[in-house]
Amino acid sequence: MPDFVQTELAPKAIGCYSQAVSEGKTLYLSGQIALDPVSGQLIGETFEAQLIQVLTNISSVLQAGSSDLTQVLKLTVYIKNFAEDYPKLNGVMENFFQAPFPARSAVGVAALPKDALVEVDAIALIPG
Repeated sequence: MPDFVQTELAPKAIGCYSQAVSEGKTLYLSGQIALDPVSGQLIGETFEAQLIQVLTNISSVLQAGSSDLTQVLKLTVYIKNFAEDYPKLNGVMENFFQAPFPARSAVGVAALPKDALVEVDAIALIPG
């Protein structure tokens, strides 16, 4: 039976989904946008600022699910302004992840919830 992860340190779901679900030693995180966990408001005017908040939110959900950024296997990054913002992705990611880096897909999209610039979901191991 899966376990459902919920933490107040990350934004509440804005739809009918869980922040994360674990099954066995695998943790599946729903997409995060740059919402402030307290206010629920989108924060950050730039792609980089929003991505920092997104990865901070992901880190909080991982911790609530007994994992952390070092255990991330796969990221999917959804980018609203792909041509403009994709080149900025690695610079921010290198501040959160160390080599060997997780597998990653990046996808250009027409729109994201709350008109966010970036959304990221993840799959991670639960150590132990």
